[in-house]
This record gives sequence, C-alpha cells and structure tokens, in this order.
Amino acid sequence: MTKSGHESTHESIYNIPVKTIDGKEITLAQFKGKVLLIVNVASKCGFTPQYKGLEELYEHFHKKGLEVLGFPCNQFGSQEPGTEKEIKEFCSLTYNVTFPVFAKVDVNGPATHPLYAHLKKAEPGILGTEGIKWNFTKFLVNKEGEVVKRYASATTPEALKSEIAALL
Repeated sequence: MTKSGHESTHESIYNIPVKTIDGKEITLAQFKGKVLLIVNVASKCGFTPQYKGLEELYEHFHKKGLEVLGFPCNQFGSQEPGTEKEIKEFCSLTYNVTFPVFAKVDVNGPATHPLYAHLKKAEPGILGTEGIKWNFTKFLVNKEGEVVKRYASATTPEALKSEIAALL
C-alpha cells in the first residue's frame, strides 16, 4: 500500500524545501531513487551515541543507495542548544559523521517543519498520535519517496539493518 494518497501542500517529499547545516536552501530531490532514513538528532541526549550507529549504517549501505539525513532539533529537553556551526563540529569531531546533517528544525508545534508535518502524517506514532516523542525518532522512506515505517528513539540504528537492506 502506498502512502502517496495523503493530502499535502507538497505533492512529494522531494519537493519539500530544507536548509543545509551551512544555510543553503535545497529540496530533497537530490535523494530521489534512494532509501532515506530521516532522524531528528541532538548533541546532548541520552540517545546521542546513536550517531555512531547511524554513521555505521550510512557507511555500510550508502553505496547501495541509503541516505541518512539528520535534522537537529532543540525541542526535547533543550538537548540541541548549539548553533549550526557548533552542531556540525560536534558531529564531525565526536562521531565522525559523514552523512548529511541539516539546519535545526522544529518537529512539533506551530512551527513544525514541512518535512516533519509530511512524515508524521504519513506514518503516525502509537495510537495514531502524530507528535514526535523525543530525539532520534526515525522515519524510513523507500526509493519511491513513500514513508514506510516510523521507529521510536530507543530503536537502535543497528536494529534497522534488515529492513533497510530489504528496501535497497
């Protein structure tokens, strides 16, 4: 079953504007035809060590068509207080992150980024709630741009290997 029947101001995930960590406006069109793992990340969270697992997934599957996309968010316990420059340095120096990390976004509330509005509507959480509960919530998107699964913060990147491999 596809999820493309959802109404949205953007007909496709690939048309949604996003800002790179360096401040450049792009869309996700450059990732068409790839499997995407989209994660709201934070530098000062109990789940922050998942950066290591995300990077390992990226290194393992990138050549086969996986893109891991990190979206820093400061909405949970103010655990991402830094500037984009500080976040970029932290990711690089602490976890040697090479996957794309974007500018900070809101994933809940009135200023929810359009990408997260799209993801949450396509794949609601437990009992149909759309709100993101914490940092490192993960959304898996197939090569057609359809959101296929949502994972809670506690789900480790390593636990997603077989599901990612199946989509590649």
